Amino acid sequence: METRLHSSLCAACPQGPTGCCASPPGVDWADIGRIVSRGGAEWLLGEIAAGNLRPGPRGLLLRRVPNEGASAGTWPTECVYHGPHGCTIDPDRRAATCNYYLCEEAFLAGGENQGDPAALEARETHAALVSLYGQWDLELQEAVEARWSAGPPWDEPFLVWVGEAWRRMVQRDRRRWKALR
Repeated sequence: METRLHSSLCAACPQGPTGCCASPPGVDWADIGRIVSRGGAEWLLGEIAAGNLRPGPRGLLLRRVPNEGASAGTWPTECVYHGPHGCTIDPDRRAATCNYYLCEEAFLAGGENQGDPAALEARETHAALVSLYGQWDLELQEAVEARWSAGPPWDEPFLVWVGEAWRRMVQRDRRRWKALR
């Protein structure tokens, strides 16, 4: 959960100055649980009220805003949280994907160094994180749908419930998680 992967290529992204933030991921159920477990329920509610986050089928969706840095052929919108120096929110409040995603170009940037142990470890960690968070997202989605068939209330008690359900899953999968470190 604490993992953040970084690549020097991100500073000179081949996709342009907005990079991945042109098409931000959602804040999925496991992300919501992690954010709440770190004291972020009030932040989430504030961002929902501000319109920066909105309920979606798999959690919350990030608002996209006009991409002021866009030129011909680049994405016309970007994540509301993208600033001149990257993400403007604390990593504890970001979707996990934003903390651990590395594009294929970043993985391949090493050229002949693709066998570099650090690059290989990053790929393995990335794959394991995708699998683990995907499992938690699906489990939480099923639990939310079972408990709130007409849709969740998006209030503090609901967020606390998601946070507690997420913590139970993390505790259950602790051994698998430690193997990722």
